[in-house]
Amino acid sequence: MSANLPDSPPQLDIVLVKAGRTKIRYPAELLHDDGTHVTVRAAWAGAGVRDFGFVRFEPGDVFTEHYWRDRWYAVKEVRGLEGVLKGWYCDITRPASVSEGELVVEDLDLDLWRSADGTAVLRLDEDEFAESGLETTDPQAAAAARSALDELELRARDGDFEALLA
Repeated sequence: MSANLPDSPPQLDIVLVKAGRTKIRYPAELLHDDGTHVTVRAAWAGAGVRDFGFVRFEPGDVFTEHYWRDRWYAVKEVRGLEGVLKGWYCDITRPASVSEGELVVEDLDLDLWRSADGTAVLRLDEDEFAESGLETTDPQAAAAARSALDELELRARDGDFEALLA
């Protein structure tokens, strides 16, 4: 006689690559994949607290992460332990690839933060992007990255931001 066990949610390992090396790998629960847009949920995977000055990521935070196979960014909704929305952290990345239980994205250094109330929209790490040399080694990717950052910033400021996540 077999027991009827509830199905466990499908899992993916999220793999963030930077400069050809794995920067971080963590497990996530697959919520949605329509072939283009992938949504996962994961606990804060960093060690301890990371204080950016404008937001703190800490144990207990939950990230609902949105990736696309045809867009040059990932959008991560961040909620605290009690479920209160902190905001959205956006990574500029090459389009995601999914295979064999892994979702892989290459971090291109540029980031954007949008606070929960929408009053703070911050472009981040433009100095790191300039130092990466991508503008020289892969000018097309560099142009796509800058365009993606501009698009996200415009949506974040104009109120059309959350429509991305639908």
